[in-house]
Amino acid sequence: MSNSLLRIEHLTKVYRIGSIIGGTKITAVDDVSFEINGSEIFTLAGESGCGKTTIAKIVLGFEDVTRGEVYYSGKRIDNLKKRSEIFEEIQAVFQNPFTTFNPLRRVESYFYDTLKNFEISKSKEEATAIITEKLKTVGIEFDEFYHKYPSEFSGGQLQRISIAKSLLTNPKLLVADEPVSMVDASLRMSIVNLFKKLEELGISILYITHDLMTAYYLGGRIAIMFRGNIVETGSTERVLSEPKHPYTQLLKESIPQPDPKKKWSTRIKLSDLEEVEYVSTGCKFAGRCPYAMDICRKERPPYFDVNGSKVMCYLYK
Repeated sequence: MSNSLLRIEHLTKVYRIGSIIGGTKITAVDDVSFEINGSEIFTLAGESGCGKTTIAKIVLGFEDVTRGEVYYSGKRIDNLKKRSEIFEEIQAVFQNPFTTFNPLRRVESYFYDTLKNFEISKSKEEATAIITEKLKTVGIEFDEFYHKYPSEFSGGQLQRISIAKSLLTNPKLLVADEPVSMVDASLRMSIVNLFKKLEELGISILYITHDLMTAYYLGGRIAIMFRGNIVETGSTERVLSEPKHPYTQLLKESIPQPDPKKKWSTRIKLSDLEEVEYVSTGCKFAGRCPYAMDICRKERPPYFDVNGSKVMCYLYK
């Protein structure tokens, strides 16, 4: 039995689009397996609609599982009735910090209420000391934060405050869903550096992003998703430096190079009917892949071990 902190086995999530009788079934997450160890950053990366946020929602308990299992510290949690048993240990950071807080409510009230609801502090003085400590972890002083409304902070400040709030319960796992996508580019690295600091403090992070540059900087391990499948997984440095799957290669080519002599000409072209890719029986990338073979359109590829990475592609058979 694995000693991983979070273990996902053959996870599948199916949605029905349209009417109950004539609608289409879309497999948003298709037989996905991976695990996250203690004090580790694990990235799920891919374009919008690939299924990575659905996985985050399942881990957080916002979505039910169609098939498969989710284990946390050896306990199965996809069917755990008392999920409150692990609420303290799994916390979330979302994409837009301004939707995390009510604009008409002072931000510190969320902090005091969290400590009260989880019975972490016995007095306001003790709660203030805990809040001050967590704010310092994210680089914010208590006086900068107290008696202020969300609108009085920048996006970067409010995201760091959101992270501090998630740390109040001393979680072991942080689910960060596109946490830098709505932060100014100049401030993104401060958030990314904060995640590296949290890893050093013993917190594991499920980092969900379409931004391969921040994923590369964070390091750890990465899984590249396309239409519900993990198509390539391995160490972040290896996967992004020497991508093996044609889709991962296309993602890497889409990153603009910091060279004025090189124009950004490569783009990821989405199909007009994405559900065609979702419901295909073979490789879901076959319709766009320049290396597609007949077998790719008929049978789903297994995983092949390629220089330490696992790649779902018949090119490596």
